[in-house]
Amino acid sequence: MRDVVKFKGHPNVRATHKTTIEVTKEGWLTPRGDCIIGVSADKACADLSPGLKKSIRRGSRLKITLAVGDERFQFTAFGSPKLELTDPTSMVIRKSEYVSPRTVAIRSEASASDIPRRIVALLRKGLDGMMVIEALGPSDDLP
Repeated sequence: MRDVVKFKGHPNVRATHKTTIEVTKEGWLTPRGDCIIGVSADKACADLSPGLKKSIRRGSRLKITLAVGDERFQFTAFGSPKLELTDPTSMVIRKSEYVSPRTVAIRSEASASDIPRRIVALLRKGLDGMMVIEALGPSDDLP
């Protein structure tokens, strides 16, 4: 099960946050939003496909791919039965296990500060980006 979220870069993308990554449907970004990597997203948590939401709530291991121009960055995170996936505006991937309506994944191996600076530079130029979220299977199947 997978879903694709399309978004736009913004001159204020900093991607320096140490524990989260966020994309938002909002069309603007202040320099304080150091975890936000994309604006004007076509989806938020509430908009993800029912099948992916079900996989996320089963605690699936997730493969997340960020694509901007010819650059790619891939990492894993996990779903959880605690995730509501109801926020209509944004989605947040967290290294922690903190859960809110905006949380789409927890226990991520990457945060905004881990995104290669080549990708951040492209996003700062306003290039379009894409985030592919793919469920790989239940987390209890992992070695």
